[in-house]
Amino acid sequence: MKIKSPFAIGAWSLVSTAAIRQWMGTLDCKADFGDPTVDPVHPGYRGAKIYVFWHENILLPLYIRGHSNISMLLSRHWDANILDRVARMMGFGVVRGSTFHGGSAALRELAARAAEGNLTITPDGPRGPRRRLAPGCVFLASTLQIPLVAMGLGYERPWRLGTWDRFAIPRPFSRARAIVSRPLAIPADLDRDGIEAHRVGVERLLVHLSDAAEEWATAGGRRPGERVVRKEPSRVARQAAALPGPAGVSLDEELSKHALEGLDTIGRSAA
Repeated sequence: MKIKSPFAIGAWSLVSTAAIRQWMGTLDCKADFGDPTVDPVHPGYRGAKIYVFWHENILLPLYIRGHSNISMLLSRHWDANILDRVARMMGFGVVRGSTFHGGSAALRELAARAAEGNLTITPDGPRGPRRRLAPGCVFLASTLQIPLVAMGLGYERPWRLGTWDRFAIPRPFSRARAIVSRPLAIPADLDRDGIEAHRVGVERLLVHLSDAAEEWATAGGRRPGERVVRKEPSRVARQAAALPGPAGVSLDEELSKHALEGLDTIGRSAA
């Protein structure tokens, strides 16, 4: 059913926002950060980031990190209209468009937002294929010289919708887990081959982190770097995003940390 009337969009947005807050508030949320300062609520946070996670898991960051100086890239398609309203109500900025298709205006706006804040992208959205990373986030990180942060998210035995992304709805009072990479430094001025090589590498990393987060959420247990995460606004992101931040590690280095294959391909293609 297509919801296009402003009244219907507004009504559904209010209901959806209230439901997300109540539902997600029951979860047991923990995260394992490769570098805790990538979290915009951390006192040591410095410098803008581009956070990427799969579209199916958007509920968790939407609930947890509102009012943290983050702008979300959403498509211009009608089916993002409600998400646009919900994201704004939850404390996110919104940019409508694409980094590639009809996206010159969106790219200019993203660059302006990145000068003083963070960006977040679901790189397999808005229509998939599921867990297939589109090159836009790599292009953006290379062009703007802002580190990427890959966020693997998972729930304990979630319900799945019959949508293209198998959208995940966590069960009330279940576990939600996140495994988050260190900031990834994407080289400037990548050519087409370099963008593709890094696209493949970031996709491999994001799939691995997501699978590991799902396994952690399902099995429970502890991880050495875990910490409890709660819904809270950032007290530092507004000022600290514009400050110089860590350059980040190379994608090869982060893949090596997780013992993933294919390192030589990135090095050769980006050279």
